[in-house]
Amino acid sequence: MAPSVDPHATGKLPVHDLPTPEPESPLRPRKPYRFSTLCATVENPDMKDQYGSSSVPIYQTATFKGVGAEYDYTRSGNPTRTHLQHHIAKISSAAHAFTVSSGMAALDVILRLLKPGDEIIAGDDLYGGTNRLLTYIKTHVGVTVHHVDTTDPTSLYPFIHPTRTAMVLLESPTNPLLKIADLAKISSDVKERASDAIIVVDNTMMSPYLQRPLEHGADIVYDSATKYLSGHHDLMAGVMTCNRDDLAKKLAFTINSVGNALTPIDSFLLLRGIKTLALRMDRQQANAQQVAEYLYSLGFRVHYPGLADHPGRDVHQRIADGNGAVLSFETGNKELSEKIVGGTNLWGISVSFGCVNSLISMPCVMSHASIDPATRAARGLPEDLIRLCVGIEDPHDLLDDLERALISAGAIAFDASQNKYVRVPDDDALSLAVQKLQLDGVLQDTEWFVSAPGKIILFGEHAVVHGVTAIAASVDLRCYGLSTPRHDRKLSIHLLDINNFYHEWDIESLPWNAVTPVPPGGEHPEELDQRLIEALNESPLKGIGEDQKAARGASLVFLYLYMILNRNEVRPAFNFTARSTLPVGAGLGSSASYSVCAVTTSLLVHRRIILPLPPAPSSSDHIHVLHQGRRAISPTTAEEVNKWAFVAEKILHGNPSGVDNSVAVYGGALAYTRPGFGKKSGMEGIQGFKSLKFLLTNSKVPRDTKKLVAGVGEKKANEPELVNGILDSIQSISDEARRALADPELPRDSLLSALSTLMDENHKHLVTLGVSHPSLETIKAKTKEPHNLSTKLTGAGGGGCSVTLIPDDFKDEELQDLIDDLIREGFQPYLTSVGGSGLGILSPYLGHRTRGSRLRHAPEGFGQVTPPDTPIPREPSPIQIVDGSETAANNLDPLRAPFVSSTVAELPEWAAELGRWAYV
Repeated sequence: MAPSVDPHATGKLPVHDLPTPEPESPLRPRKPYRFSTLCATVENPDMKDQYGSSSVPIYQTATFKGVGAEYDYTRSGNPTRTHLQHHIAKISSAAHAFTVSSGMAALDVILRLLKPGDEIIAGDDLYGGTNRLLTYIKTHVGVTVHHVDTTDPTSLYPFIHPTRTAMVLLESPTNPLLKIADLAKISSDVKERASDAIIVVDNTMMSPYLQRPLEHGADIVYDSATKYLSGHHDLMAGVMTCNRDDLAKKLAFTINSVGNALTPIDSFLLLRGIKTLALRMDRQQANAQQVAEYLYSLGFRVHYPGLADHPGRDVHQRIADGNGAVLSFETGNKELSEKIVGGTNLWGISVSFGCVNSLISMPCVMSHASIDPATRAARGLPEDLIRLCVGIEDPHDLLDDLERALISAGAIAFDASQNKYVRVPDDDALSLAVQKLQLDGVLQDTEWFVSAPGKIILFGEHAVVHGVTAIAASVDLRCYGLSTPRHDRKLSIHLLDINNFYHEWDIESLPWNAVTPVPPGGEHPEELDQRLIEALNESPLKGIGEDQKAARGASLVFLYLYMILNRNEVRPAFNFTARSTLPVGAGLGSSASYSVCAVTTSLLVHRRIILPLPPAPSSSDHIHVLHQGRRAISPTTAEEVNKWAFVAEKILHGNPSGVDNSVAVYGGALAYTRPGFGKKSGMEGIQGFKSLKFLLTNSKVPRDTKKLVAGVGEKKANEPELVNGILDSIQSISDEARRALADPELPRDSLLSALSTLMDENHKHLVTLGVSHPSLETIKAKTKEPHNLSTKLTGAGGGGCSVTLIPDDFKDEELQDLIDDLIREGFQPYLTSVGGSGLGILSPYLGHRTRGSRLRHAPEGFGQVTPPDTPIPREPSPIQIVDGSETAANNLDPLRAPFVSSTVAELPEWAAELGRWAYV
């Protein structure tokens, strides 16, 4: 067998079995033309020019004479346009092609196939104009739109309905993150589940030269022909192709009725542009490959399927013939990106792409600015993203111009040791270097203040044990953790919510011979270090009795993390104080939020994670404010915290699902399915989740979770048809809830109404399963009459907590009456929100405000702060211990004193006013 040859390496593209002119002789049939030949050869056997013109004439006329002829009015048909459409069909593996005034006009024609009540599934990384038009039809036509991550074909499954799903809209690669969708698998999967659904693909990024989605199962393909098909940005046009006669008739009817068919002159220009499509794209994607590899070599995060580590590379190579000429990259800083874009000369700053000239843009500021910032953030579109649309210029000139812009912006600098330009360290690297240099300075004595939310199960309790998807969300009742430096070689823990428990240990007396530290960047083994756990239980924890089980467990977590994270360097001495606005033991994930706080402070103290420095002031009178701190904690840091929080949960619970700690770290909401039930298992964040107001009511009734779970299992064994039917119904409720919560454009009143109905249904099923409790039913009755609110249990049931959805227009006076009524019944209500931020860390760089408006010193140069009214001593005051508890809180450190003395009601507001918080 001869060795295989890469056709791209030889300069010969694969032969495509596409329509070509009829053979000149039956005895000598022609072989199929190759693509570049098809592009350059405009032949239509049914439309020979009477004069033998080499170039298709422009029939620049609005009307045609005669009755019953092929053409009568250019809106309905024009010979120049017919030639163009025949040519496009030929290169697209299509039976039908239509051309209109723009790419968005093409999408508009396609979306007119939908009717009120239909549902459409679309990607979560779309061109801004596409998103805008989808929003319009959703608002004005009554079509439901679901945005999903199309890189995972299974992510579409929960949203596919056999009759309601009318259309699936895909991009691959997407614009601007270059995500890859498996067009063939998605088309097949959708048709199996919703046979009448129309698969529509925006193929603008690839053009028919590099990808023909009709060959992979798509029903309709459209391009903005303004881009690669034209190639010169001297016209606007849209193209639609299909192979189904029924769809072709509907598209033709709409185009004729609306009158947006392409004009004769633009048809002529587009036909001319297509002749050089293959030639242009060969040069453009070759240039793009060089640019992508250059940026990648500098250390930027580059999105381009031509790079070996692109997550969708294998799928893309299977469905496409090339990588295209669009790429994007992240700098980590929006202001830096703006400087780079503004510093280019050869690269034109412009929206759009596909031109022979290279273009540069920032999508969030330009092409995707019509998508609101919250939606962009929910869909993972970085504000600092730069998109490059590579042209046919000499690649050396393109790289030189880009390099000069990177140097001018300060993104790269010359490294004499390597004799080349390298990327300037990002904020994380710079911050880590600063912290190491200042180990014996200010940051060593920093009080690290962190917080993490609790969680509730909105839908799917108990059923999750049997494979049904549960919907979990963060609740804005939080656990707070504070690490305070000590200077006496001791380690201590103070748990205010567990009988004001306090204990301390001499660091050197800990069982260091029993620990195997995990190095930075390393992974904790799947199993806990039982040798270390036994050593801790036998010595440091021996004095903590079994009657203090909760405090003993929390202390074990604290010591285990402290020892296994230590790198055999200087063993830091500090006190860890924890307290919570969450009711402990009520099934709201209080142990997970504690674990996240303990983990985060230990990682910070051991310098295993860092908090990025704020950007340097751009002028003497301006200080950056980190966008209020939101989303300032990097995904890498969040992932590190989460994996160690899972270890902490293992220590406390043995075999945790990972849901509670994930919610505590990432916030928002997620869907969780247990493995082993023939479904896709695991956790998946619900993007676009809106924060909702809830009344959380603690029944104060203890629960026996194991007994409740066993009861449901027994009922399932005795009445399988009943219980399985209930489980199927709860799965449907979870699916519907997930679809509603993930839809950022669903009107809020519609969302609240849907959730209210689903909550009532879910609770009825849980009552049937026998996991409710009279106290919960009393709470439900109190909220139903006369307030007409929807309430359901959350968590294990059998007591514990209930959740009540509070509409936006619910009157404050009525809400207060309800709260007072519940308190009179002996319950504890909490007015809170669901779906807020995850892990939070108070920035040490912008100053900590304490009671009396004092500001703690920040490191010099890290931001302007007001000096404290009175000097704050470097050494903390001695800690007074009476019966195992601290006294004289006013002698503690600046943050710790008010932290331990604030009431539960005061704590959230006091913490929020301390300074700048950074969140995941």
